[in-house]
Amino acid sequence: MWTGAKARWIAYALSCELLAVGATAVALGTGFGEPVRPVWFAVLVALGVAQAEMSRRIERLRRWMSGQTHINVTSVWYLAGVVLLPPAWVALLALVLYAHLWVRVWRQVRTRPAHRFVASTAWAMLSCFAASSVLTVSGLHGTPLQTPRGLFALCLAAAVFELVNIGLVASGIYLYTSQRSAADLIGTWEDNAFELATLCLGGLAALALAEQPVLVVFVVAPLLLLHRYLLLKQQLQVAAVTDEKTGLLNTAGWHDSAVREHARALRRGGGFAVLMIDLDHFKRINDTYGHLTGDDVLAAVAVAISGSVRQGDTVGRFGGEEFVVLLPAIGHADVLAIAERVRVAVGELNVVISTGSGTVRVSGLSVSIGVARHTGTGLTLDDVLRSADAALYRAKEAGRNRVAV
Repeated sequence: MWTGAKARWIAYALSCELLAVGATAVALGTGFGEPVRPVWFAVLVALGVAQAEMSRRIERLRRWMSGQTHINVTSVWYLAGVVLLPPAWVALLALVLYAHLWVRVWRQVRTRPAHRFVASTAWAMLSCFAASSVLTVSGLHGTPLQTPRGLFALCLAAAVFELVNIGLVASGIYLYTSQRSAADLIGTWEDNAFELATLCLGGLAALALAEQPVLVVFVVAPLLLLHRYLLLKQQLQVAAVTDEKTGLLNTAGWHDSAVREHARALRRGGGFAVLMIDLDHFKRINDTYGHLTGDDVLAAVAVAISGSVRQGDTVGRFGGEEFVVLLPAIGHADVLAIAERVRVAVGELNVVISTGSGTVRVSGLSVSIGVARHTGTGLTLDDVLRSADAALYRAKEAGRNRVAV
């Protein structure tokens, strides 16, 4: 049974999906908007699919690294469809292009659950439908785009599409994660600047298709370049906060996440917990097997820790053989259960490493864990970290391979 925020998100997503399907079906049945132009629909589908295929590898990498918000360059073809197609058909355009992305990109990356993909498709359909409907109702649909009235129609379509999409996506993110910061809900200023650039390309694509269709090829090249730049930006962002040996967050990346969670805990009056984890006798491993083997052991321990905590918990490496975990919205008993699960998982590791001189097997590992819980009042983040660190040293002084609070 679903309760709380999860039930609210499911109800919201289902409502959006039913509304998208219902509005499209009613518009198709009543002929709402101008008569359909099958050629424009086929051309936009072909362009969207071709662009997606040419940038498939880039998009897979972007989806794999994606965070909360995600810039969708496919909106180039959505905006062109808004001014060239009636509402129902531009909604169908969004459905077709999203389905193609699912088959060719998202299903293979598997970083986004299917139910989130379906909700995202519905939001795109509703955004397209709303923008095209505004043009239809206002009598601006079909206005020659090279005229001042046509330019106004294009700008209005872009504004309606973007505002509706931002509202739908931000509401979904809030219900799914309870995030409240503007950057979490609608992206950063830079993210939105990229979205604006994408919409500008969509306007140029619409103008080219309406006046001189062959010129649309000049939109594809900058679109692919923009897509590649977005990938580079994400790679640099990931590299800046990622520990290269374990793939976890580094100290700076983890601390940034912890600061945001601390601020949320103060706003909501909730709490969170921190685990400080130290791999016992790690120096012996380096001295016995060498530092490269030691790095492989650290990577295996990182996997064991990540697999023992909850999906929303944040795991980082603090340097050396020390790790840290942030556990938001958790009670005292659950914290201890997770800490014990981590300790057991590391103890069960049997790390097999191939070296130039043969195979090395490392087992009998253990960790000491210090636990501190923030109750939502009175403590700074540094206070919680110091408490967790003090608990860690008590665990080590008590004989290691144990959890201390």
